Amino acid sequence: MNRKRLVSALLLLTFSCNAQAVDSYRYLHVTLDTVFYGFLFLLPLVLVPLALTVWLYWRRARRAQDTDQDETK
Repeated sequence: MNRKRLVSALLLLTFSCNAQAVDSYRYLHVTLDTVFYGFLFLLPLVLVPLALTVWLYWRRARRAQDTDQDETK
C-alpha cells in the first residue's frame, strides 16, 4: 500500500511543473491584435443572422404585396 502511494506521489511531483505552466497566463501572448482578430472572428456571428432576418423580412413583405395585388385584379 505504501509503495502505491509513493509511486503516486512521485508521478504527481514529476508532472506538477507542467500543470503550473498550463494554468499560467505568461504563455498567452495577448496584444491589441488578439482582441481585434477576436472581433473579426465574432463579427459574422452577429451580422449573418441580422442579414438573414432582413432578407427574409423583405422577401415576405414582397410576397404579401404580390398577393395583395393579385387579389385586387
